Amino acid sequence: MAKRGEVLVVIIPTKSDMKIVREQHWYRIPADQVERLKQRDMWEPKWLAFYQPKVFGDEAFAVNYYASIKSIRQVSRYELFPDESQNPKSQKRYYKIDIQPMEKLPQPIYSRRLRRILFISTTWEKLVNAVEINDLWDESPLEDKLWAGLKRYSIDAERQQEEKVKNKTYLLDFAIYCEKGKIDAETDGDTWHSVKERIAEDNLRDNDLETVGWRTIRFNSQHVKEEMTEYCIPTILENIKNLGGLKDDQKRMPRKIGLDGSEQLTLF
Repeated sequence: MAKRGEVLVVIIPTKSDMKIVREQHWYRIPADQVERLKQRDMWEPKWLAFYQPKVFGDEAFAVNYYASIKSIRQVSRYELFPDESQNPKSQKRYYKIDIQPMEKLPQPIYSRRLRRILFISTTWEKLVNAVEINDLWDESPLEDKLWAGLKRYSIDAERQQEEKVKNKTYLLDFAIYCEKGKIDAETDGDTWHSVKERIAEDNLRDNDLETVGWRTIRFNSQHVKEEMTEYCIPTILENIKNLGGLKDDQKRMPRKIGLDGSEQLTLF
């Protein structure tokens, strides 16, 4: 049975990092990042899958390789790189993940758009069946069902898209870019949104996003489970039409457009 969090998709920012993974069979994640992963129930990985950015040429903007995990332990940067001159970062803490030799996926999993990818927690089943990065997200069954509906009707969207508004960062379930605006399609689980405080938080969130051009559409469990073709998809299509149709540069792009990895370098 597929288990959430059994695969962690990570980025390999440089060729020297790839050399470590390929020849020395280990990968590192800063300890503070692991604590954030734990808070989001994203830290029980059995496999790592590796996203390669712009510097990797023909293999860029895709997940091409994976490896099973042998062990995980916390170490200092000095223990990882004993030949490195002592510096203020020498005592920085990391989780060192020892892995089996990398294996190649049957097919690359491409990122179709420029976006920031740090970590994606997913299942083994999704990893081996994914065609694009958006297929990997494993946030909720409701999201998966709506994603399947969007793909069935050829509606391009980005899952778990980050949007910064002032000093806040919001994650959008599905970001849809149109010629005259942007749509944030949200799947609202019944339990989460039955709490009054969370309703107030959602209102504040929606207002913040509206100030930077996002139109939020919310679907509850019944909509997604029972009224996909009768309500969810028609509502999204009507909003896309009202906003001038899908934006041309958001339709299926050449695979060479993607993440360049620059935002991730500071992690390592």
